[in-house]
Amino acid sequence: MALNARTKKKITNPDFTLFDVFYEDGSQISNRKVPVAELEAEDKEGAVKAYLEAQDRKIGEASGTPRGAIKLVIPTTIKMMVPAGR
Repeated sequence: MALNARTKKKITNPDFTLFDVFYEDGSQISNRKVPVAELEAEDKEGAVKAYLEAQDRKIGEASGTPRGAIKLVIPTTIKMMVPAGR
């Protein structure tokens, strides 16, 4: 590899925050976008979860495959170990 190899820059959008979403069925989706305006609510986690659940409902209606219930929502920037049974 060349010494001056280019690296890909991450583009960040200040209008959105990214979240990892864990579902009751054990599935996970990373980097879900949530508008920063949703984070201004008093119950931030509840507001983010409600926003993502509404988005999941729309996607489920369009695709005919409903999404399961959301179990846990964490900001993508937080790196933590989530136990398999959680």
